[in-house]
Amino acid sequence: MAQTPRSKYGKYITTELKQGVVMPGYKGNQVIGQGYVDGYRRGLEHVIWMDGEVIPGAFYAECCWQWPETFKDQRPRPKMITPEMAKNMPGITPHAHTFDELFCYFGTNMDDPSDLGGEIEFWLEDEKFILTKSFQVYIPANMMHNPLRFHRMDRPMFHLTLGPAHKYV
Repeated sequence: MAQTPRSKYGKYITTELKQGVVMPGYKGNQVIGQGYVDGYRRGLEHVIWMDGEVIPGAFYAECCWQWPETFKDQRPRPKMITPEMAKNMPGITPHAHTFDELFCYFGTNMDDPSDLGGEIEFWLEDEKFILTKSFQVYIPANMMHNPLRFHRMDRPMFHLTLGPAHKYV
């Protein structure tokens, strides 16, 4: 997957999405990939995935685009989610890792990069945060985090998460 494998340092560059990544059960039905599934564009579209299998010795990193429901070919989403519906919806449930994690979302408003372009609910342990600005969250090892809920998404968002582990678990 290296961009220039015959060069001295090309082995440290990846330009393709790793295929066949199996996500842990707490990630719900999330599948790593690009493009369309069942006739709909993925709402979370991975760009690059890195881990120790992609580049030996590398740590885990995941880069994704999150598309709003107003974008072409998005699967219809309910306008109002009741608490009862939320209990049955797939998504990322609270979990912890044995490694530290950096969890980020960035807005795409070129006139105001700090504007997230939506509203995200994110939990650390038993504390809820409502975020409307581009953000990075440092999550120490073994700290429970999530659920992650999108209350509003007006524009695409870029998602980055990484951790000093050779594989995401």
